[in-house]
This record gives sequence, C-alpha cells and structure tokens, in this order.
Amino acid sequence: MMHGPVADQAETASSAAGNTPVALLGRALSICNNIIVVFASLALVAACVILSYSVLGRALFHSPNYWQDEAAVFLLVGATFMTSAYVQSQRGHVSIEAFVGLLSARANAIRLWLVDVASFAFCAFFAWKSWTLAHEAYVDGQVSNSMWSPPLAIPYVLMALGMTLLCAQILLQIIIPLTGGARR
Repeated sequence: MMHGPVADQAETASSAAGNTPVALLGRALSICNNIIVVFASLALVAACVILSYSVLGRALFHSPNYWQDEAAVFLLVGATFMTSAYVQSQRGHVSIEAFVGLLSARANAIRLWLVDVASFAFCAFFAWKSWTLAHEAYVDGQVSNSMWSPPLAIPYVLMALGMTLLCAQILLQIIIPLTGGARR
C-alpha cells in the first residue's frame, strides 16, 4: 500500500545523459509507450461499448452474443499487456515498500536494481514462452472455441509483444544506473 511519495521514486531523470544508445532507446521506448497508451485507452473504451451493447442486446432484444465477449477479452488482453512497459516506466507495478524507509539511499538503489534484474529474468522467460505460444497458434491455425472462432494468434501476439516491450523497459532500467544515469 502506498501512502505517499516513495524515497526511491523521487528522482525525475530516468535516462542516461547525452545521445548515447541508452538515451535513444529510452526516448524511443517512451514515444512508443505513449502511443500505445492512447490506443489501449481506445481499446478499453471499445471493450466497454461492446460489453454494454452485449448486455443491452440480450436484455432488450434477446439477441445472442456470439462475438462480443471474446472481442472485449481480446481488447482487454491487448490493452493490459501492451501497456505494461508504460506502467513499468512509471514504476507503477507492485512493489514491496516495507524496506524503503529502513535502507539507505545506496541500499535502496541496489535493491531496486536487483529487483529489476529478477523481474527481467521472469519477464524474458514469459516473453519467450509467449512468442512460442503465438507461433504455435499461428502455425497450427488455432481458433477459439466459440461460434465466432477468431484466431488465437491475435491475443497471443499482443501478449508476446507487450511482454517484449516490458523486457525492453526493464532492461533499460537495469542499464541506466550502470551508464551513470539517474534511475527512476
């Protein structure tokens, strides 16, 4: 639970100085994340509209909903995974803050770096498995079990791409302190 600004999030600079490849990657990822957030917001609104249409259609007109639930789920999966890198760039993912006040600034920086390394290892494995799942779904022509039967490669690719972007964001956060930049 967060009750106020956390000491390790006070710094505003989050990229290496100059035109280093790390700074360029950081800027490119930031632009990409901002674009994705806009489209993810539209996807969330579209999912709300689709689900509202589904509920009203069933209640008022007794019409079946063949595609609405799955379309909303695909939109929500895409929005969730694709925005994970943006959330990480804001340090918005779940973190344990019990030790922040007890540790020195240096110890907190080391703690954050170690957490980023562990997170990267997990997310890299997840991204790799997501890409293999997406490849299998595409090659095998897997579709959902519903009457609409959309290809399962769509949500799997969104999941894999989102996890890959998250890995890039975490890798950036691992490299920045090593290049002399201030971490966020």
